[in-house]
Amino acid sequence: MRGVVWVVLLFAVAVVAATTLGANDGLVSIYWNGWRTDLSLNLFLLALLALAMLGMAVVHALERVVSLPRRAGQWRALRRERAAEAALREAQAAYHAARYSRARKAAARALTLQAQTPQLAGNREFHSLARLLAASSLHRLQDRAGRDEQLAAALGGPPAGLAHDALEAARPGEAGAAGTEAALPPAAGPAAAAVPSSRGGSDRAVDEGAQLLAAEWALEDRDGARALDALGALAPGAARRTHALRLKLQAQRLARRPLEALHTARMLANHQAFSPVVALGLLRSLAAEALDTAHDPQQLRRVWSQFDPAERRDPQVVVRAAARAVRLQAPDEARRWLRPLWERAAELDRADRDAVALALLDARAGIGSDWLPLLEATLQSLGHEAPVQAAVGAAFAECGLWGKARRLLERAATVPGLAGHARRVAWRELARLARQEGDPERAASCDREAAAID
Repeated sequence: MRGVVWVVLLFAVAVVAATTLGANDGLVSIYWNGWRTDLSLNLFLLALLALAMLGMAVVHALERVVSLPRRAGQWRALRRERAAEAALREAQAAYHAARYSRARKAAARALTLQAQTPQLAGNREFHSLARLLAASSLHRLQDRAGRDEQLAAALGGPPAGLAHDALEAARPGEAGAAGTEAALPPAAGPAAAAVPSSRGGSDRAVDEGAQLLAAEWALEDRDGARALDALGALAPGAARRTHALRLKLQAQRLARRPLEALHTARMLANHQAFSPVVALGLLRSLAAEALDTAHDPQQLRRVWSQFDPAERRDPQVVVRAAARAVRLQAPDEARRWLRPLWERAAELDRADRDAVALALLDARAGIGSDWLPLLEATLQSLGHEAPVQAAVGAAFAECGLWGKARRLLERAATVPGLAGHARRVAWRELARLARQEGDPERAASCDREAAAID
């Protein structure tokens, strides 16, 4: 098909040439120093066109000869640029292949080539990526000082002015024959002004990646405060990403900031970063850690007030808070938190209901008569459960209702499946009742039963 097109074009050119140049009526006479030359107009025009084309060819050839040094320099710069990019790719491939020493050397070579290439001298993204690869390799080689130096250079160091070596050519455990190729150039230099002040999206991405890497390394070093500082340097949008929140949660737990970790865990749960079961377990664990930080009732109330309503309705969290309140000599506070759960005890599952009952058993000290109707109602609906019997019986005993308490306590004390602590409380309450009734033998027998429980 292409041959047919060329034939058609050739015929068209022939027709046009025959139409325009066929008459050949013109004559061109050239006089020069007594000589006369006559040419047909067609020949003159063809000669003039050929002369123009020859002149253009000569000018183009001269221009290529004159520009040869410049083009040679561009070619050398292009080779250096390609070599630098190849070194950077080699460093990345070696790092992912766990060849960390080779990756560090390739990154150093990339930085050296960048300093020698004007086209790359102001490329902050290239510089930062090479520094991060070097820092990552040094981290794997357990060289924390070198890692931190390269990380700082990646975050704030200029890409130009790499005039001298900052690290020794071969680190411990590596061959000394690596030479200057293995040395990583420093960050500062006389050409720092060459760095563009504005940062594009790729530069921001590199900075965010460097901060996330710094946080990960700080966590591996067990330094939660430093990890939080690195994460705090992130932009608000980057700090809300799931990976950043995961790192923040680990750092806050490592720094023993359970309330802040609880807030972060809530955000992760909202982002569906965990399965529902894992999220629930994590939130309960963090709530328990936060409660354990309270050392007096006022602190405990302050921690409790910072919980979400869902956490204040969670039986496991409430039970843990009540237990902490009892240890801090605040049983009234514990009963206040347990009361909403006790009012809907029938709606709870068996494990949660048993935990609430045992928590009320521990928080019975000073229980008032306002609890009696609620205890009676619970006893009528759930009186067959041993933990409920123990809790209600101990509460009746605390209120002085020994007649009602005796039967419940005796029944609970003899249930093998009941927690040992609850059974001991039941036996001791029965021993106290026996002493009040003047029956020392019965009291001693109850004390022996309590002491025999593991």
